[in-house]
Amino acid sequence: MSVRSSLLAILSEGPAYGYQLRGEFDLRTGGTWPLNVGQVYSTLERLERDGLVDRSGSDEEGRVRYTLTEAGSAEVRSWLVTPVQRQATRDELAMKLAIAATLPGVAMADIIQIQRSSTLAHLQALTRTKADAAVPSTASELAWSLVVESMLFQAEAEVRWLDHSEAVIAKAVRRGLIGVPAITQSSTAKTEVPR
Repeated sequence: MSVRSSLLAILSEGPAYGYQLRGEFDLRTGGTWPLNVGQVYSTLERLERDGLVDRSGSDEEGRVRYTLTEAGSAEVRSWLVTPVQRQATRDELAMKLAIAATLPGVAMADIIQIQRSSTLAHLQALTRTKADAAVPSTASELAWSLVVESMLFQAEAEVRWLDHSEAVIAKAVRRGLIGVPAITQSSTAKTEVPR
């Protein structure tokens, strides 16, 4: 997620102070990705250095107001029409399963079941949050709804991937590619899925 591009896009609506930008960012993303004000100001300093924003005065309390430059406007237009490229990033869960599959005596089924239970609980919480929300009637509510729905789809995809991984690991055990671990304490007690 590009904080830099997001702040520029918000500034395209008019000049703002750092605290205002942080508040607008939180409002428009439903507080999903909280920014600290230090991150906002360090980003603004870099944007100013790169000629994408200018300082356009300050108020009586010394708060600096930032304005988008022409180059900044061009960058916003470019960001909005450029597809986001999903790069090979380090997914901690994928890494964990990959490493665990290579370790002798690891109860892969337990690892997957624990993660599945956690992800399903998260999915249920998101579903309740979305169900409790009214139909969006403002742009901010619509923005929040889009973020929540994105998180719902990601959680659903993770559950599907865990199901797939479990099947792949079961086949690997049957082929003797990986061993069957001794029964562990956690594998004797099934994890309860929250309702």
